[in-house]
Amino acid sequence: MSTPTKSFPLSPSPSCFSRALSPPIRTLFPSALLPSQKLTFAANTSQKQDKLPLHFLGPEDSRILLLKCNALVVNDSSTNSFVDSGVMLYSLFQEIGFNERDTEALLDAHPVVKLRPFQSIRTRIHSLQSLGVSGLALSRLIVKRPDVLTAQEIDAFVCFLLNDELELAGKIKPSQIEHLFNSTEPRFLAGFEAKVRLLLQLGMPQEKIAHVLNNANLTKAFCLKSFEDVERLLTFLNRFGGVDLILRRPALLNYDLDAQLIPRIGFLFELSGGDEAGTATVLRKLPFVVAYSVDHLKDHVEFFKSFAGLSEEEIFRIVLVYPNMFSASRKRKLHPRIDFLKQCGLSSHDIFRFLIKAPLFLSLSFEGNLAYKLVFLVKIGYKNNTKELAMAMGAVTRTSCKNMQELIGVFLNYGLTFDDILEMSMKHPQVLQYNHESLEEKLDYLVEEMGREVGELLAFPAFLGYKLDGRIKHRYEEKKKILGEGMSLNKLLSVSAARFSTKSKRKQRVPAINRLNESDD
Repeated sequence: MSTPTKSFPLSPSPSCFSRALSPPIRTLFPSALLPSQKLTFAANTSQKQDKLPLHFLGPEDSRILLLKCNALVVNDSSTNSFVDSGVMLYSLFQEIGFNERDTEALLDAHPVVKLRPFQSIRTRIHSLQSLGVSGLALSRLIVKRPDVLTAQEIDAFVCFLLNDELELAGKIKPSQIEHLFNSTEPRFLAGFEAKVRLLLQLGMPQEKIAHVLNNANLTKAFCLKSFEDVERLLTFLNRFGGVDLILRRPALLNYDLDAQLIPRIGFLFELSGGDEAGTATVLRKLPFVVAYSVDHLKDHVEFFKSFAGLSEEEIFRIVLVYPNMFSASRKRKLHPRIDFLKQCGLSSHDIFRFLIKAPLFLSLSFEGNLAYKLVFLVKIGYKNNTKELAMAMGAVTRTSCKNMQELIGVFLNYGLTFDDILEMSMKHPQVLQYNHESLEEKLDYLVEEMGREVGELLAFPAFLGYKLDGRIKHRYEEKKKILGEGMSLNKLLSVSAARFSTKSKRKQRVPAINRLNESDD
């Protein structure tokens, strides 16, 4: 993208805050000066008044007196006096939860607040409230970062979020805005709108901007990056999914392009052999992979190369299927799991094929998952340290321990034995991962509707993998009209849909021709 930087005014027009302003705040006077009291000075009076020496007054009395004297101005041409911004600030802060002592401490520590026009401070507070930062959150923010009341850069930021064009008003989480102001110096807010609008130029739908702003670190993603840095980052990500990738994980915008994204994504790109589309697929499946350092990624790849004997091409194919392999602890999970497969007699090529089919084996908990399934398999009849046990373990990674237990119970209830279950699973390991409720429906249909024996499953356990309504019932009803009850389950279900349809039409024509010949005779 080569779009020149668009300048945006730091100080928006007053209309930007028209919705942020509420009716004028009720002025609250200190108890020492009630609204009905007026401080007047008599001109040319002959009456002598007693004077109290100032040194006789206590510190608190002196402050109150000084506040009164500074707060009021006498106009000889009018009987009405008006309240200075100093007193009005006390009143304003009281309305947002400050007591007099807190306000005094704030103004003493940050006198610049007193130098700003009262209306400016009042407008700023109302604009923050219109963004959802109010109550205790607002008080906490002002105490920590009082410059939010005076910094000019905040005006442009607030105006952008209240702008009707992008419809962001009320859609940005107040916690995001509070965190931004707490962690970012106002000077870094300059140009925020221009950087965000780069997302629109990238092709992001306008209604998705709020999602990104709510889920990215606004300080890292936009404030601490220059316009050119944000533009370069978006251009780079556009090669690997762009808008879709950012929407899946807006936190990608938080990373530094040169120090983090290019090295980490570049490592995956090299591992893929220069397959940009494959690298994009990995990022789309697991955008969080960029959170891992290059050293972390290298360590995992080197482990599979040295301990499992896999090539980089094979490793990337596993990553393509299951990028979460980078999330598994090398010491606690990867090493014991690969060691188990090697003890079961699997070669490097066998391990590759196993992980392509059952990658979850690398990351499932041993104590809470795999150990229970191992006990079930041994109870069925599988022998330790055998390829058959390894294949069965791969199959059961896709089912829960509870479902596996229920499934074995269903088989036993229909009269099958552990030996029968072992025989079926040795031929067709997937029978151990089927949903137990669906399995029971198929067994019931096989016995009740088709009138077959459960023992037929020993010869063709794949029957249990076909959909009941979509394939089993439909084909059975079609063939029943032609062949009657005694048809082969294997031939019934294993032929392709096209071949099955052709055979059915052909066999339906034969009886019709026979009937025609009989009528001719």
